Amino acid sequence: MDQNSNFIKNTEKLMDHLCTLCILLASIALVILIATFGWLVFGRYVLNATPTWVEQLALLLVCYITYLGAAAGVHQQTHLGVTLFRDALGRRLQTYVKIFTDFVLAGFGLIMLLASVELFNFGWDTMLPMLDIPESFRTLSAALCGGLVFVFAGLRTVFRVMCLFSGIDYIEKEAF
Repeated sequence: MDQNSNFIKNTEKLMDHLCTLCILLASIALVILIATFGWLVFGRYVLNATPTWVEQLALLLVCYITYLGAAAGVHQQTHLGVTLFRDALGRRLQTYVKIFTDFVLAGFGLIMLLASVELFNFGWDTMLPMLDIPESFRTLSAALCGGLVFVFAGLRTVFRVMCLFSGIDYIEKEAF
């Protein structure tokens, strides 16, 4: 029982670091996005030469900001959720519903990962206009998100089941 608790605690600490990395990378992408739009405005109105590559870079960065932020939201359990019915259940049933929800979410993440990898492979020969990089870099963000959602929700499913069979309470983290 104590060994399970230590394993869960250490693994969740690792997942917290991975989540922090997602937020850091999304934040850096957001700063780059803002800076490039500053360059776009300066180029358009001061230099009278619009940098056309900014729009394509913005689309690419928005994908990473969105998908990395979504994966972090899954880990932190800050996504919109309707818990009215779950909260009305008894404690034991709530645990089963949470396990089921995390399992479904992990399945969604796996499907998203597999479909995105297929898109990644398909788009490798197509170049993004103005940036001259493969289109696959745009779908890589969705593949990363799917993989991260699978890992975050999948591990939480495993931890909940381990705690259920060990007779210990799974400690819910507070929303950040």
